[in-house]
Amino acid sequence: QVQLVESGGGLVQTGGSLRLSCAASGRTSMHFAMGWFRQAPGKEREFVAVISWSGADLYYADSAKGRFTISRGNEKNTVYLQMDELLPEDTAVYYCAARRLGAADTTLREYEYWGQGTQVTVSS
Repeated sequence: QVQLVESGGGLVQTGGSLRLSCAASGRTSMHFAMGWFRQAPGKEREFVAVISWSGADLYYADSAKGRFTISRGNEKNTVYLQMDELLPEDTAVYYCAARRLGAADTTLREYEYWGQGTQVTVSS
């Protein structure tokens, strides 16, 4: 089992920045890919960014490209999402996810482990 805990959400104005963090604990000896997904009120959960175990493969949703940066910590059990130039449409609960295979995947159902989520609110 892997437990994921997110932090770093909050309220920010349009154009501002936030950095989300996700720390994994438990069976972190496994090689697992990690990612960020988000869910806005009344909408389905959607892919934002994912990163492979090695960190060599990164994928971003079109809405995140050029504004968000995903990265892993040196010990591999932490993943970050640096969010710049935030827009009101980025308002959502952001979830960290991990999958037991090391290859990154943009599909929600491929991820076995999920955090509780952290709220990001961008005011106009």
